[in-house]
Parts: sequence; C-alpha cells; structure tokens
Amino acid sequence: MLKVNDINVYYGAIHAIKGVSFEVNDGEVVTLIGANGAGKSTILNTVSGLLRSRTGSVEFLGKNLGNVPAHKIVDMGIAHVPEGRRVFLQMTVEENLEMGAFTRPNAGVAGHLERVYEQFPRLKERRRQIAGTLSGGEQQMLAMGRGLMSDPKLLMLDEPSMGLAPILVEQIFDIIRELHKAGTTILLVEQNARMALSVADRGYVLETGKIVTTGAGSDLLNDEAVKKAYLGG
Repeated sequence: MLKVNDINVYYGAIHAIKGVSFEVNDGEVVTLIGANGAGKSTILNTVSGLLRSRTGSVEFLGKNLGNVPAHKIVDMGIAHVPEGRRVFLQMTVEENLEMGAFTRPNAGVAGHLERVYEQFPRLKERRRQIAGTLSGGEQQMLAMGRGLMSDPKLLMLDEPSMGLAPILVEQIFDIIRELHKAGTTILLVEQNARMALSVADRGYVLETGKIVTTGAGSDLLNDEAVKKAYLGG
C-alpha cells in the first residue's frame, strides 16, 4: 500500500531523515519507534505532503506522491492524526468530525458520522460539546475519529498516547486493535514502544534519522537491544 524509498529530509542545513526506506502492506499495523528527535514525526509529515524529501520517493497504491499537495493526499486515502491532537477547540465534537470529511461528498457524511459514533460511543454522547472542554483522552478519540471521517485507506497516528494516564493509554490501544481487526491499515508512531510493538505486525526502529532495526512486532519485543534501549529491560 505504502512504499517509502530512500527519503532524505532536511530542516535547513539539518539532515533529519537519512536514506529511510520502509513499506506498509494492506491490513497491517506498522510502527515506527525511537527516541525523541529520531525523526518519526518527520517521516509521517513527509508521507502526508507537509514536508518534501530531496531524494527517493513516497508511493501510495502505486502512485508517486512527490508533487501531490497535502489536501490531495487526503483525498487519495491517507489520513494523518497529528501529534498533540490539534482538534478545533472552539468547535463542537460533531463540527470537528465534519471537518474531517471535507474531501468526501456531502451525501456520505452522515454515514461516516454514524460509523465513527459506533467506534467512539463517548463522542456521540458529547457530540454537541465544545471540543476544548473535553479531557485529553476524549480529545485523542476525537482526533482519531476526525481522521476516520475521510474514510482512509491508510490511517497514520502520531503519538496517540502522549500525555494520557495509563488507563486511557490502554483504551486508546484497545481502539487501535479494534480498528486493525476491522481491516484498517495503520502506520503508528509512538513513544510507548512496548504498547506500539504489542499491536504491530511489524516495526522499524529509528535512531538519528536512520532505520537501524526492523522485524515483526513480537520479535522486537523480545530483542535484547530493543528491550534495553526502549522497553526498560
């Protein structure tokens, strides 16, 4: 579904991503793990068209995304749920969700809303509530629901557990498991490496802009070097 080949991304003179290649197949959960500053979010921003690589290519369903504007990439089927949630704080829950469907025909929005409300019953309960008054966990659910409103083929999640209490982290990862079970393809960036690898089919470990290790999620959970560096073991 997604093929990233030899991308090199810079912030001015800073070489942030150095020859990274990976792929995501249909129906998989693939995770990128690594320390803060390793380049995980930069890779997602490059896939979604917010940043551009100087070399290589990003292909989605066989199409090169090199010159495709970010909003057109959404229309092609990639939804990016950014780090920090970024919900529209002054708008209601339902208005936020409707914003996620801006690339969809109006006739289909009601159906997408109902599906999101089935996956996130708490959002339905709070659909008239102003988003800025929601808890952190509810805002994360809203950000994920907003991403799903575009009916994506690939859902990219950037640090969905950031700043949440442990019980809410469990809830968010339960939702990720449910989305995976329903057939959603997910590219996950997550600081909580243990949780990320527990839901992932495959994982890639990033260090200073390079992929240094790759393998099945279960294998990386038991990899001694990964355990020592990222799992506290």
